[in-house]
Amino acid sequence: MINLLQKTPGEINSILAKRMANIRKRRKITQKQLSSKSGVTLASLKRFEQTGDISLISFTKIAIALELDKELNTLFTAPHFNSIQEIINEQN
Repeated sequence: MINLLQKTPGEINSILAKRMANIRKRRKITQKQLSSKSGVTLASLKRFEQTGDISLISFTKIAIALELDKELNTLFTAPHFNSIQEIINEQN
C-alpha cells in the first residue's frame, strides 16, 4: 500500500491517476471508450492519466464510469480526529 502521508497534492493526484488508469486497463477499456462513457473529453482523460491534473467533477465522472462510486462514497466517512478538541467540537 502506498503511503499518502508526506506527499504533495500533485503526487497524490498522480498516484490516483495511475490507480484509475490501471483499473481502466485491467477492464480492457480504451481511453476513448472511457471518455465516451464518462462524458469527460478524451484530451482531459489523457491529461489526467499522464499528469494527474483534472477537475473534481471530471474525476467523479470517471470514477462512476469505472464503477468506483462506492469507493467515492466511503471517502472521509470514518471520522479522523487530530485532537481531543476536535472530538469535543464534533459533539457540539
